[in-house]
Amino acid sequence: MKKENHLLIVDGMALLFRSFYATSVYGQFMINSKGIPTNAVTGLLKHLIAAIDYVKPTHVVCCWDMGSKTYRNELFDGYKANRPEAPVELVPQFDLAREVVEALDIPNLGIEGFEADDCIGTLAKTYEAEMKISILTGDKDILQLLNDNVDVLIFQKGIGNYKHYTKQTFMDEFEIEPYMLIDVKALMGDSSDNYPGVKGIGEKTAYKLISQYKSIDVLLESLKDLTKGQKTKIENDLEMLHLSRKLAEINCQAPLQCLIDDTLFLVNEDRAFSMIKDLELRGVHTLLKNITVVGEAI
Repeated sequence: MKKENHLLIVDGMALLFRSFYATSVYGQFMINSKGIPTNAVTGLLKHLIAAIDYVKPTHVVCCWDMGSKTYRNELFDGYKANRPEAPVELVPQFDLAREVVEALDIPNLGIEGFEADDCIGTLAKTYEAEMKISILTGDKDILQLLNDNVDVLIFQKGIGNYKHYTKQTFMDEFEIEPYMLIDVKALMGDSSDNYPGVKGIGEKTAYKLISQYKSIDVLLESLKDLTKGQKTKIENDLEMLHLSRKLAEINCQAPLQCLIDDTLFLVNEDRAFSMIKDLELRGVHTLLKNITVVGEAI
């Protein structure tokens, strides 16, 4: 019996940053004999291998941010302006991370002017009718993509631990449809991405309003039914409300070129193990055996 096609989409940047900070806080940069820090790359590989072992996908692809500026910065100067520069020990690991992913025969995708999230959303919308899709990330903004054929795995503490969201579990937890998360973020803003939403509207109120009115459009038509304070706050920040909605929405029509056949997961063991040996990545060799067996079984 042929295995059902299942695409795992990995947020490479989220995985790399998480892996770096998990060890760098203790000053452990795992510098190899060539003087290259490898802590982020080692962690990324461990997380990636664990996710492949968990999902058992037939296809895998890894998405990346390409530079710090995107079209969202043209919409709003302050977008992500609060992000610090990458630590010097992480900088050489950006290119290295793509190289190790490629050594597992997993394609790297990224587009100048767009975020990894936009690549993820475009891939999900392109292939969700053809196959099951799982998205691995630490970014809860991705939850807006959930539907009956798209699941999201949010990293938890430790490797191989996830909060596994389906459309139904999301609705049970938040009491809104996943796509309504865009309008929630438009109201409450996002301190991590540095856009304000409506000043004075917090998370609890944003969820309550969207749960009740279902969309920003219906909410604006119903301002007379809100409390005086809520009505005033929204009316005073209408321009930022609409702008924040544009910033919050993942662009699922990014100009992405990806042939699904290129994402078929088949690991070349010799190439993968050679890469691990060359970079002196510790604790990865045994884990890699788990997914080379998976690859051969597909």
